[in-house]
Amino acid sequence: MMQHNLSVAKTIKALLDEKKYQSTKDILLTMNPADIAAIFEELAEERIPLLFRLLPKEAAAETFAELDPRLQELMIRGLSDTELREIVNELYVDDAADLVEEMPANVVKRILAQADPQMRKEINEILRYPENSAGSIMTTEYVSLRPGMTVAEAIARIRKTGVDKETIYTCYVTESRKLLGTVSVKDLLLAEDDATPVSQIMDEYVISVNTLTDQEEVAQMLAKYNFLALPVVDTDGHMVGIVTFDDAMDVLVEETTEDIEKMAGIMPTEKPYLRSSAWDLFKHRIPWLMLLMVSATFTGMIITSFESALAAQVVLTAFIPMLMDTGGNSGSQSSVTIIRALSLGELEFADLPRVIWKEIQTAFLCGLALAALCFAKIMLFDRLLLGNTDITALTAFVVCFTMAVTVLIAKMVGCTLPICAKKLGLDPAVMASPFITTIVDALSLLVYFAFARALLFG
Repeated sequence: MMQHNLSVAKTIKALLDEKKYQSTKDILLTMNPADIAAIFEELAEERIPLLFRLLPKEAAAETFAELDPRLQELMIRGLSDTELREIVNELYVDDAADLVEEMPANVVKRILAQADPQMRKEINEILRYPENSAGSIMTTEYVSLRPGMTVAEAIARIRKTGVDKETIYTCYVTESRKLLGTVSVKDLLLAEDDATPVSQIMDEYVISVNTLTDQEEVAQMLAKYNFLALPVVDTDGHMVGIVTFDDAMDVLVEETTEDIEKMAGIMPTEKPYLRSSAWDLFKHRIPWLMLLMVSATFTGMIITSFESALAAQVVLTAFIPMLMDTGGNSGSQSSVTIIRALSLGELEFADLPRVIWKEIQTAFLCGLALAALCFAKIMLFDRLLLGNTDITALTAFVVCFTMAVTVLIAKMVGCTLPICAKKLGLDPAVMASPFITTIVDALSLLVYFAFARALLFG
């Protein structure tokens, strides 16, 4: 698809150079707004307004909603008030609210000035909800039906008002704004009698979310129930909007990206990589690197405190990286698995005992297998093939026993910290690889030197 977009972009560039605007317009009319937005990304900035003006009003609004905020701001500054008014009033309310949130204050004033009063009111209603809540990502454009309507009246209402709604496949039955049930267009079309009241065919068991429900939970519910949209109600049970599946997908992408960045020890950023400067990357990476560098001081202190033991058995030093890496990797495996389960709502704090027991069993099997392989590697490769006669069977046993215990500790730490973080209201992703690796490194060294002192120097 990317190669196709690049090919189309080259064609459009050539047509614009030759001033063949009608041919360019004909190509654009065959394309999806998301693909048109991708073409805009490939064009020089001075060509974008010209290409944008070739699009029909509705297609222009849909394409505008797909553009990167940087290009949206560029477009707004280049559009006349009339053109901006047409675009803003063609946008769905949730897209218009997202636009206002992304733009600088002076651009926001111009956008709101060109929006019609109803659009401006609905944008302000959405913006008053907390960030990352259901209210902040919902749209107020949905089809509302009354319970006393007949099927024929309901279909007529959908035809009359549906053109301005984000989705018409699921309709919501309300009375005095109270959500009573849902009915699909399929149910209406397949009803045996057009005079049947909507109340007789609607589904009264409605799954809804509150305006303050976390957006990630909303996205998970849409995925769980395979809904196209999820109704949003306020604290009084009044319906105020819907969250559609496309908005939920955007939320999941944002949350997943944020979790991956945190798990890698990077401060979350909204900028695409190729649009991030070296300074941007530095600012988002350096805080964790500094923290982890300072925390590694504890590892150095542990090694220093056992300096005399290492001097007596220098061969022990060679196995420190292997033990620390194995412990870090074991902890990372557990933490990533648990963080994913927490994100999907599969685990709660009450499940901690079961999680710990499961990880103990896993750690026993992994530790046993790794210890056996490590013993064979030390005795065959390090002692026989490399001829390191300082390595004895007892030394190999200390290393292997330490490895087994380290794996157990790492998996306990890896599974426990994310669940405890979730309980405390923190993001479990913070308790991922870098943080856990630092803790496990220190613990593995303590275990290693404790065993070495007891068995080799006792």
